[in-house]
Amino acid sequence: MSFAKRFLRVTSAVFLGLFFLSSAQAADVIYTGTFSDKAVSGYDTVAYFTDGKPVKGSEKFSTKYKGAVWQFASQEHLDAFKATPEKYAPQYGGYCAYAIAAKNALVSSDPEAWKIVNGKLYLNYDKDIQAEWAMDIPGYIKKGDENWPALNK
Repeated sequence: MSFAKRFLRVTSAVFLGLFFLSSAQAADVIYTGTFSDKAVSGYDTVAYFTDGKPVKGSEKFSTKYKGAVWQFASQEHLDAFKATPEKYAPQYGGYCAYAIAAKNALVSSDPEAWKIVNGKLYLNYDKDIQAEWAMDIPGYIKKGDENWPALNK
């Protein structure tokens, strides 16, 4: 067998092994995207509650929580998050609330597709999916709460 054929076989085997290894690993408890360590794409989760809108955070005001970097627009927001992160962190680790409930799957979310329900922040994949989720928010939250523990392992 030629060197080129052996190299191709070994390289293919290595890539295939890496693919299956990465597929078998559990997802991060906090959604950060593939090439990032920022929760909620760097948006300030406290701002959803205090400003009523998504606000981009700053590296200047950041902290680590559950393996992700959380950024905030101000020291005040950073301090509030540090005092009670579970109050401000999005439900389901920031993954799409609709996908958790309806598909029992971990799907990315868009910080612009959000809603606070009963004092908890929920994110969705996009505004179209959010409209679907809005058709039965209590039902989707109930189902999401049931599905999340198994997905969160």
